[in-house]
Amino acid sequence: QVQLVESGGGLVQAGGSLRLSCAASGSISSINVMGWYRQAPGKQRELVARITSGGSTRYADSVKGRFTISREYAKNTVNLQVNSLKPEDTAVYYCMALEGDADYWGQGTQVTVSS
Repeated sequence: QVQLVESGGGLVQAGGSLRLSCAASGSISSINVMGWYRQAPGKQRELVARITSGGSTRYADSVKGRFTISREYAKNTVNLQVNSLKPEDTAVYYCMALEGDADYWGQGTQVTVSS
């Protein structure tokens, strides 16, 4: 069992930055992939970024060059640095972890970008 808790969301102006963090606890040694998803009102949940245990990363086209995902293994934490924020980035951001065939989700952290 894995528990995930997100933090770092907030209200920022367009062009601003935030650092989102996801702290994992429980049986975390077998986690293979961690990532960030987001869901805006009226839209489907979408992949923002993922990172594997080997450090390989993937990003949605809409955030490439602006967002950076990283994992701190000693702290059992995955981070998402979000820069050059746009109003369309406004969403609830969710942390995800894959452990074998199981997937785990945090409760989300709200990011709101004002124009």
